[in-house]
Amino acid sequence: MPTTTIRAEHVGSLLRPEELLAARVAHRRGALSDKELAELEDQAATAAVKLQQDAGIQVFTDGEVRRDDFMASVVETVGGLVPAGESAARPRWIRDSDGAELDSDGAELDGDVASVAIAAPLYRRTPLSLAEARWLSGNTPGPFKITMASPTMVAGFWRPGVSEDVYPSRRDAVAALADIYRQDIADLIDTGVSWLQLDSLAYWANIDPEAARMRRVTDLEGHLSHIIDTDNGLIRSARSRRPGMTVAMHFCRGNMRSAWSARGGYEPIAERVFGEVEVDRFLLEYDTERSGGFEPLRFVPPAKTVVLGLVSSKVAELESVDTLRRRIDEASRYLPLEQLALSPQCRFASTSQGNLLAVDDQRRKLELVAETARLVWG
Repeated sequence: MPTTTIRAEHVGSLLRPEELLAARVAHRRGALSDKELAELEDQAATAAVKLQQDAGIQVFTDGEVRRDDFMASVVETVGGLVPAGESAARPRWIRDSDGAELDSDGAELDGDVASVAIAAPLYRRTPLSLAEARWLSGNTPGPFKITMASPTMVAGFWRPGVSEDVYPSRRDAVAALADIYRQDIADLIDTGVSWLQLDSLAYWANIDPEAARMRRVTDLEGHLSHIIDTDNGLIRSARSRRPGMTVAMHFCRGNMRSAWSARGGYEPIAERVFGEVEVDRFLLEYDTERSGGFEPLRFVPPAKTVVLGLVSSKVAELESVDTLRRRIDEASRYLPLEQLALSPQCRFASTSQGNLLAVDDQRRKLELVAETARLVWG
């Protein structure tokens, strides 16, 4: 199936079974072996694939059930990182469902993304994504994708007073991680991976002044050029090894325990990002007004697909088919319908604890995506 005809997609992770979460706790205590944990992970991945197939989703993941969070492709498989204390650069988290502004120290965020710092030269360990790819290659009924956090996100692990002796600047650290990623991607391709999704929050600084302040980004154009060049370097490396490989990029405004962290429309980055980043598909968050309007889609070139993240993975309330179809029609004023697809706005479980939804809510959301896609695109 050509990827341009895939209209129903989801971003990556699915809610972890309670049994698996309990098993991870037991494993950390030494009460469960590596083999026993791996067996439970395989069972959860099998259930995740079946859920996607039954719902009508057209490209598969393993639900990211082997990961503690979406950043695991860095935190769990790259050496040179150590646990870090709090940093002034830590983002805020706001949850719309109850109006809560979560503590900046993450106290209310069970399963928060690990806070780490670069304290030694980064080096490659066994990539977690390789284990995912090997399993997916033999256990999915259709195309599958591997998701990886963009190396530009490692800039947040560069901490003053900790990292300078290893890498003089954040950009030096990003370059080191990109070198590791190139090796990981080569191995993934050799395993049979033909679809890669990069996840990046590095663009926050260019759409949200508060995020720029928190990350101490003052040269916005230079920052944007750097992250575009870094992402394109990986994309070109992948395609040099496998011509015709599908590469996608997802970026949102934060997704942790149903909370968000940044706001702002795509207009400040649209012309450069949509025109210059050499991906086939952009998965764009569009579930609330925080993402702005569809007008920036006018900059998307003819050869690229935009996957509209119109279905919220943060709240249990189910959107209506009519509302989704109306919003897709609105988007088609700026980008032809044949260049559009549909998905939830982000993961259901960016961290292992997941968003504040039930498993049945998740299933209904995925079914809604697939049903709407069938009605719109046939």
